[in-house]
Order: sequence, then C-alpha cells, then structure tokens
Amino acid sequence: MSEVVKSDLLVPEDVYLTSGVHIGTQQKSADMKQFIFKVRNDGLYVLDVKQTDERILAAAKFLARYPMDRILVVSARQYGQKPAKLFAKTLGAKVFAGRFVPGTLTNPALPEFVEPDVMLVTDPSADQQAVAEALNVGIPMVGMCDANNETRNIDLVIPTNNKGRRALACVFWLLIREIMKEKGVLHDDADYMLSIDDLEASL
Repeated sequence: MSEVVKSDLLVPEDVYLTSGVHIGTQQKSADMKQFIFKVRNDGLYVLDVKQTDERILAAAKFLARYPMDRILVVSARQYGQKPAKLFAKTLGAKVFAGRFVPGTLTNPALPEFVEPDVMLVTDPSADQQAVAEALNVGIPMVGMCDANNETRNIDLVIPTNNKGRRALACVFWLLIREIMKEKGVLHDDADYMLSIDDLEASL
C-alpha cells in the first residue's frame, strides 16, 4: 500500500523509517525548526525525511564537485566512526574518526595537519572543535544535524538522527552511492556493492 507514496526519494521511505533517520531528540533548536515534521507523544521531535532525502542528494552533488582527497570527514561520535571511515576508504576522502586533535586544520606543525577544501561532520556539537577550525580557515561544511543542533556555521544541513547507529549508516551509505553516481563511477544503483549493514557500527 505504501508503494504508491514512494514519490521520488533516493530509497523507499521505509528504508529511512526503519533506519530511524527521522527520529530526532527531545529538544529542538530554532535553527532546525524548518526540518521538523511533528512532535511525537513521547516528546521526541520527528524530522521530515523528504527534506533529509533532498539534502542528502544536494550534499552529494556539492561534495562531488571537489577532488575526493580534498574532502575531510569528521566523526567524534562512536557510531559515526565506522561509516565515516568507510566513506573515506570507498571514495578516497580523508577521515578523522574519534577525538579531533586541536590544530588539525590550523597548525601545520602537527603530524595530523590537513588542508581539506570541504568538511563533512557527523554532529556539529560533538565535532565542535573541527567546526571551529574549519570556520577559522574558511572551508565550507556539510553537517548531519539533529533536531537539537545549532546550524549557524554549517553551510549545508542534512537533517537526520545523528546519534543512531543505523541512521548514520543509512545516511553515509546514501552519500557514498550518490557521490559515486555524480562522479560517474556508478551508473546503476543495482551495481552498488555496499549495504547499510556494511556501514553500521557494531555495538
């Protein structure tokens, strides 16, 4: 019955819903109000998956304009680290998973020092050090933002549950696929070898 409502999403809506991409937090920021679909009886804010879907595609098109080795993916959040690493490995991007070393973007004397052209963060609040440095050096940022995130420093917001294992795996999985399509490396979704399970962090 839900087949009729598929519209033009990147994946059937069920994929987003079963991955929990739409499940927000119990707080919402003014910044994220436009992406909120409704509030549940238990007080959780529900994100609008159609907007999430549009933003994943927009982010993929945006990131695909850069050389892959000039993209830095950052995830301090534990559940974002596996999908972030796989994103980097599959596409040839740089990754910083775990604690972000202060000065990574600003101090050339550090062994970790990198000069990306663009940055993708899993959670602007957990990755605030990286966000502050990217702001400092003036590189654009794509950010996965939950209902409670402040987005003022994020150039392109992907509204999503950025705390759930499956949700993060799903968003990264789609980003990889859509970037590969934009780059002309992948011509058909059927040829895409990764699954959401591949990207999901283990407990």
